[in-house]
Amino acid sequence: MIATHIKSQLMSGPEIDRLLVQLAHEIVENTDRTGKLVIAGIHRRGAVLGQRFAEKMRTLAARDFPVGTLDITLYRDDLSTLAQDPILNGADIPFPLEEKDVIIVDDVLYTGRTSLAALKALLDLGRPRTVRLCVLIDRGHRELPLEARFVGRRVETSAPEIIEVQVASIDGQERVLLVEREPAA
Repeated sequence: MIATHIKSQLMSGPEIDRLLVQLAHEIVENTDRTGKLVIAGIHRRGAVLGQRFAEKMRTLAARDFPVGTLDITLYRDDLSTLAQDPILNGADIPFPLEEKDVIIVDDVLYTGRTSLAALKALLDLGRPRTVRLCVLIDRGHRELPLEARFVGRRVETSAPEIIEVQVASIDGQERVLLVEREPAA
């Protein structure tokens, strides 16, 4: 585990919720023309956010949006450096992907490697009509030519800084923090 200290709180729980409502509006208005819109959240926090988007979009559009989760563990290019025995959660996409418009949801977009792994995992499950990425925070520093179509907030960060999104169901509280790595001892 990387040692960090909190520099600042960027968003509170209510601010996160307002941002999710804004993004839900944008997604419904710009992508739900065919009625074939589905959501795939990247396991862990992206999956939680994906469920929350679906609820907000249901309220806006007065219809259900299928939601699934993607486990990208085996698709990561740094798998050998993560753990000797990585924990697999498995993908749960309970609907066919063919001819669907998929929104992949994640909490933070950084280098683009997680998004690439999610895209690979998704395409192993089927061939959707379109795939778009939605993130709560885009912190820049891209290493791959991947961008999110829907972005809640862009935050400029330096190399030692990290954006940490906390959600109640996993972390016991809702907030977005800017944290910084502690110097190596």
